[in-house]
Amino acid sequence: MSSFFIKKKVISAAPNKGDLKRKSNADDGKGRSKKFSKRMDEEISSDSENESADPNRKQQENEDDEIEETPQEKKLRLAKLYLEQLREEGKLQRLIAKELIAPEPAEIRLMRGHKLPVTCLVITPDEKYIFSASKDCSIIKWEVESGKKVQKIAGGRKGTEARHVGHTTHVLCMAISSDGKYLASGDMNKLIMIWDPTTCKHLYKLKGHRDAVSGLAFRRGTHTLYSASHDRSIKVWSVDENAYVETLFGHQDMITGLDCLSRERCVTAGGRDRTVRVWKIAEESQLVFHGHEGSIDCIQLINEEHMVTGGDDGSISVWTVNKKKPVSTVKQAHGSHGNTGLEQPYWVSSVAALHNSDIVASGSHNSAVQLWKCGQGFRGLEPLFSVPMTGFVNSLKFSNSGKFLVAGVGQEHRLGRWWRIKEARNGIYIIPLKRQAQEQEVVQ
Repeated sequence: MSSFFIKKKVISAAPNKGDLKRKSNADDGKGRSKKFSKRMDEEISSDSENESADPNRKQQENEDDEIEETPQEKKLRLAKLYLEQLREEGKLQRLIAKELIAPEPAEIRLMRGHKLPVTCLVITPDEKYIFSASKDCSIIKWEVESGKKVQKIAGGRKGTEARHVGHTTHVLCMAISSDGKYLASGDMNKLIMIWDPTTCKHLYKLKGHRDAVSGLAFRRGTHTLYSASHDRSIKVWSVDENAYVETLFGHQDMITGLDCLSRERCVTAGGRDRTVRVWKIAEESQLVFHGHEGSIDCIQLINEEHMVTGGDDGSISVWTVNKKKPVSTVKQAHGSHGNTGLEQPYWVSSVAALHNSDIVASGSHNSAVQLWKCGQGFRGLEPLFSVPMTGFVNSLKFSNSGKFLVAGVGQEHRLGRWWRIKEARNGIYIIPLKRQAQEQEVVQ
């Protein structure tokens, strides 16, 4: 450790020949340059002499370095690094589903403030706040602990875009960066707005889509933003620089959902083109997957290798990037409705996944949010329990820790007005997720 430090110090102290030449040319007199060079030489030789003159000190420092980490500590450190690598690669699955306890109805909290159906929501990385958006064009910041409304970004009337700071049409999607620095929201008016989550101050607009913005996601650990639209394209943005990067094409119908994690890639649901696509940004390529019988309306990554989707055919599917077809599918996941012989499945309007775990959730308008257990290797889906909830469940998000699940609910579907459930309340529900024992992790 000490030798590295000395080497580093010597390099930083002695500029290369070109640097010395430039310094000499820029100098007023030759004497100053010689003194400077002489002084630098003296400093370098002095450091070297001191190091060589005291070998006992160097040996002692090396011994101290060895004492700092025992073999057991080294094994533990390497094991943690290995587990983290497996988690990032999507090969680690936290088995916590069997430990979950269904919450009591009295434990579920409802927070109301929107006049129209909630369409989307995000949870801040520290899990202290929730942002929700609605068809009323507003965004509300909530405090999780107290359930109180912290701040509201009011929506404006259509036609007031030039003077109103905020959205003037339905907000369809939101995303927050992993460091909590930026909040992004997208609306029916083709706009993406960037906000400061702490102050709710508007920072700037991102323009470029030709139709409604339907999906947003920040790449973890960065301020790179991916956006999806009903114009069938995905765009990449650098939010730090307020800059557009590139556009990706491939879907044959409007894109209904988008998600990403740490890798330089994102996944999208293509609505009525019935495809799921994995976009490899760096390689400039895409993988295309087929499996649903109807429109694919929502998508969420479970980890870097697996994802869950839901659609208007009433099914939920789990996919792996290594296969073109789902590894497991549950049809009529939320049941069916209608007269005998004319039954129609309840549309799956939202899905969520607790990252790197065996838990996913789905929402519809059948008066319940359903939690599911993924089988080992993400094969098979088993129902865990359902949480009563009246209305269209338009958005679902797990907190990073898995301590709670948040549902955004409305009287109408987020993308239209096919049905209206009058008895539903427009708001967000916080569902606590309690566990019986310690979770387990297995390598797939």
